[in-house]
Amino acid sequence: MKHIKTYHKSTYTFNDRELIIEGPVDGHTLQKYTFDKGLVAFRRPDEQFEAIIEIADLEEGRIIICRDGINIIGYTTYLYPDPMERWSNGNLEFILELGAIEISKDYRALGLGSEMLRVAMMDDAMEDFIVITTEYYWHWDLKNSGLDVFQYKEIMQKMMGSCGMKVFSTNDPEITSHPANSLMARIGKRINNEQIQAFDNLRFQNRFFL
Repeated sequence: MKHIKTYHKSTYTFNDRELIIEGPVDGHTLQKYTFDKGLVAFRRPDEQFEAIIEIADLEEGRIIICRDGINIIGYTTYLYPDPMERWSNGNLEFILELGAIEISKDYRALGLGSEMLRVAMMDDAMEDFIVITTEYYWHWDLKNSGLDVFQYKEIMQKMMGSCGMKVFSTNDPEITSHPANSLMARIGKRINNEQIQAFDNLRFQNRFFL
């Protein structure tokens, strides 16, 4: 599959400043910006910045950012599923994973997460993919949110639903290990029945194993 990436951009006014939501952006462009110190959900900010620069230059990799001036205050990543997870089985090139979505604490509750997802899906090429996200409660910033896992789950599912993602059932052990975890996916308009069946087979592996 040839991975065409079409750039899109939107703006959001916050405290009389214009925030820019844009992407996909490449690694060279990312290096012109700074990376907010509040982006600490996955690893140290400098390490995470290096990671998203690498993803941006992958053939399938897509990075959507939200920036305040030259400072990146939010981002989402899209790439092939982790080779260690079942979603990579068969190397299905039409399955793309929303690997991370993060917004710096001072900019939360503004709807920027939904806007980054919307900008990502503005690209017509996304209609050739099944875009999945595996939501695990241990990745969520429960401490700073003041929410319990099920309240946070509701917010996450509402945000993901804003770009057409829906909850799909699965027997994946990590997802079924806690009721707050979930699998969500957006089925592109050009995905055919054979591809949907392949996705179904991933969702329910070993279903007849006794």
